[in-house]
Amino acid sequence: MKIGVFVCHCGSNIAGTVDVASVAEQARNLPNVAFSTDTMYTCSEPGQDEIVQAIKEHGLDGVVVASCTPRMHEPTFRKTVERAGLNRYMFEMANIREHVSWIGKDKEANTRKALDLVSMAVAKLANDRVLTPSKFDINKRVLVIGGGVAGIQAALDCADGGLEVVLVEKTSTIGGKMAKLDKTFPTIDCSSCILGPKMVDVAQHPNITLYACSEVGDISGYVGNFNVSITKKATYVDWDACTGCGQCTEKCPSKKATDHFNEEIGTTTAINIPFPQAIPKKASIDPEFCIKLTKGKCGVCEKVCPTQAIRYDQQDEKVEEAVGAIIVATGYDLFDWTRYGEYGGGRYPDVITSLQYERLLSASGPTGGHVTRPSDGKEPETVVFIQCVGSRDKSVDRPYCSGFCCMYTAKQAILTKDHMPESQSYVFYMDIRAPGKMYDEFTRRAMEEYGTKYIRGRVAMIYPKGDKYVVRGSDTLLGTQVEVEADLVVLAVGAEAAKGAPQLAEKLRISYDSYGFYMESHIKLRPVETNTAGVYLAGSCQGPKDIPASVAQGSAAASKVQNLFSRDQLESDPQISQVDIKRCIGCGKCIQTCPFGAIEEMDFRGATKAHVIETVCQGCGICTSTCPQGAIQLQHFTDNQILAEVNALCQPTTILNYE
Repeated sequence: MKIGVFVCHCGSNIAGTVDVASVAEQARNLPNVAFSTDTMYTCSEPGQDEIVQAIKEHGLDGVVVASCTPRMHEPTFRKTVERAGLNRYMFEMANIREHVSWIGKDKEANTRKALDLVSMAVAKLANDRVLTPSKFDINKRVLVIGGGVAGIQAALDCADGGLEVVLVEKTSTIGGKMAKLDKTFPTIDCSSCILGPKMVDVAQHPNITLYACSEVGDISGYVGNFNVSITKKATYVDWDACTGCGQCTEKCPSKKATDHFNEEIGTTTAINIPFPQAIPKKASIDPEFCIKLTKGKCGVCEKVCPTQAIRYDQQDEKVEEAVGAIIVATGYDLFDWTRYGEYGGGRYPDVITSLQYERLLSASGPTGGHVTRPSDGKEPETVVFIQCVGSRDKSVDRPYCSGFCCMYTAKQAILTKDHMPESQSYVFYMDIRAPGKMYDEFTRRAMEEYGTKYIRGRVAMIYPKGDKYVVRGSDTLLGTQVEVEADLVVLAVGAEAAKGAPQLAEKLRISYDSYGFYMESHIKLRPVETNTAGVYLAGSCQGPKDIPASVAQGSAAASKVQNLFSRDQLESDPQISQVDIKRCIGCGKCIQTCPFGAIEEMDFRGATKAHVIETVCQGCGICTSTCPQGAIQLQHFTDNQILAEVNALCQPTTILNYE
């Protein structure tokens, strides 16, 4: 076998702490190596051309590139060797940048380690085999999970491109957090005026099937062919018959139901429609507060409904949908600010969150757009905003920045002055982060035109004094302690992952970080893709984002789906498990441990054997380490290939064939 070795300088990234020329020279002495050289940038076009030329000139059977992470460049080099006529799996990569040059400054030691990694890659390549992917048909329908602005944008872009879309939203209306906002920064546009037409487009688009008040259950299958179970929760109203006239909500005698849409500022009726622009505009009953469902009496809504749409006996319903791709746009939730005991921990009625304040500002809110204190209904004269509540705070395990709090606080300070010209707003802040287009100008406008007083420093505590609250903090610029008497305190609460995000991630088989936000495939180059083929991300489920970024990600995810569906067939990755029928004893341990359900029992001449479903297997390798007989081998990572690497690194020993 003839192997070519190419050692990359990567500018000074590798060459700065590794003697690249020496590694290339010593690699020529390794078994099976017929050609070895060092290159300034192997991933560049001249670098790739050099590989192609060497394969042809020296008749190479395989190539090893020692450079950076294979996560980023392995697909590039596989295409390169394929251009030269080799099988793409006759290629190995040694990561001598992240694993060597970036973690040590001892050039001599780094050079030795780099040579060890190259030796391992060469030894494995000598045991590699030609692998060929198989092809399968795809279902060109897409599932969008989450009906916030990112999910709406993704659904509309896919539907406009001619794809059938299934949109699932867990609440009774789409719109997400944006539907709760009064205005948006930095243009002070009416949020409903921007979002409303898009919501109507979703309802009227012939290619979109909307499941509101529904949740995703089991997900099986693979890219191009997912099967999804959706649970439609009982609303106790036949939505096919409901016209959204609102007569039931007007007559409902149970008026103390939790008003989730208005962030629990006030109460609502047991049967209600969240807001006038809701899509779908259908009534639903909260069974916890419905007198008929809890006590068996009442039934007023049933009597007044002109279309006889009330169904007290309605049950949850399950539907199955087959799709080829999934876009996850489940958004975010607000941090539980009651963990801050120094801010009252939820005991003070006039210490509210920023989203609750949005509902007070909104004309469709519980006060009709009049800003009043929840405790006594009086109009506040002094409003204090406190930023970074549940963000950039390691003490509550939220060290990350939510990104948009600085901006919506400035917006709310401006709107406060518009609503109450005689009011005075104060903002306690750590740093102002306003990197977007017109964002910094907007913040300065709040200070200079609207007279908002910004105080740089943390708030130590809030305590009641008469019918007011004293906000005590420090001014780190002046080096003094500050106390402000406030009528209303608004906490700029940070964002955290949506509830149930980890459980959904396990169903989708995608990764999430320690805070519950979904992990993208590459933070810079593949921000909307996941490591599970056919599953894409949009919006704040990946991390806190403002509206423009969420919309951009929705469109980006839709374009990825369009790209995926541009072909009629997809190739499956041949790096999957394979069962040796002769060794398999049918114990079923591999079936129990496979996280993807990719292994099934089969009957082979009267004996039970394991069988791998090629299109479902993700090549994780758990089954190979579980099998007591060594009957399952992961292609391209067989026991012999891994042992060859170990033997190249350690003293030579007798190699046993475990395949």
